Amino acid sequence: MDLPVNPPVAPMLAKPVDAIPAGDYVFEPKWDGFRSIIFRDGDEVEIGSRNERPMTRYFPELVAAAKAELPERCVIDGEIVVPDGEGKRLDFEALQLRIHPAASRVELLSTQTPGHFMAFDLLALGDTDYMERPFAERRATLEQALAGAGTSIHLTQTTTDRQVATGWFSQFEGAGLDGLIAKPADGIYEPDKRVMKKVKHERTADCVVAGYRVHKSGEDRIGSLLLGLYRDDGKLASVGVIGAFPMEKRIELFAEMQPLVTTFDQHPWNWAEQQPAQRTPRAAMFSRWNADKDLSFIPLRPERVVEVRYDHMEGPRFRHTAQFVRWRPDREPRSCTYAQLEEPVSYNLAEILRGRRG
Repeated sequence: MDLPVNPPVAPMLAKPVDAIPAGDYVFEPKWDGFRSIIFRDGDEVEIGSRNERPMTRYFPELVAAAKAELPERCVIDGEIVVPDGEGKRLDFEALQLRIHPAASRVELLSTQTPGHFMAFDLLALGDTDYMERPFAERRATLEQALAGAGTSIHLTQTTTDRQVATGWFSQFEGAGLDGLIAKPADGIYEPDKRVMKKVKHERTADCVVAGYRVHKSGEDRIGSLLLGLYRDDGKLASVGVIGAFPMEKRIELFAEMQPLVTTFDQHPWNWAEQQPAQRTPRAAMFSRWNADKDLSFIPLRPERVVEVRYDHMEGPRFRHTAQFVRWRPDREPRSCTYAQLEEPVSYNLAEILRGRRG
């Protein structure tokens, strides 16, 4: 591979902000997938990732799509996503399952849950390096370069109109998107630097604390608290964790949780009473991303309620790690149900894939 920009390249990053910024920005939907950079040099294709490790083997259908839909020689930044079975919203869980060690499984999933590549920046085209050029120019060239794409590789929508971007922020969440990205129109491409801005949805929920994991630095401090919400059938479902605590707070929380420690015999997530396909922390004690990472936990009597911040749900769970807000001693644990959660208005993913810019 001999391109003006060769792998590996760390993608340019975004820093979170509380509101959609005003000024000379180009706004894009924030896709909820795997950040990737595709390098194509003729028949050679490599799909890079945020940690700069190739993901080429996991997405053979996108390698074929790159050869069919991309220019002969190019480097394009974007996001790999997987739509749900109806093509109406993104399915991040299905995307995660694409990372599998068995080649036969990879091949099967490439046809059952094929990936799509949402292109949103241009690093190189032909013999030209575009990284030092302003984003407005990179975007205009990318539009021309992808004029023939659209089956598996898509050009993400953009707008310079803050009002349009505000509409996208609320509308597109219904299709599983993650917020907005704001790029300085005159900004160059800066690998591994947080020069873009991202605006994400933020909500709160009251959850039951049902267990904890100890911190990697010691057995006397909390690594994360496990959260639950009650379903309509009265069962406590695992919805996620909170884990961003100062070390002093981790030690304090450990002591605070000890009177609540119980056994699995009387716990809602008792492994011996698991039903098929029931998703609980006890059902998956080791990480599928890191076989050496122990995910076992200490069960607690589900008596404490905590208010947390979260951005959105992925099925029955928080998509990302939730953030601690405050304890809620005034809330009865059984009152912490899914009914309190705000559901975004449904929006068809296909409509976003068809559009190009606003």
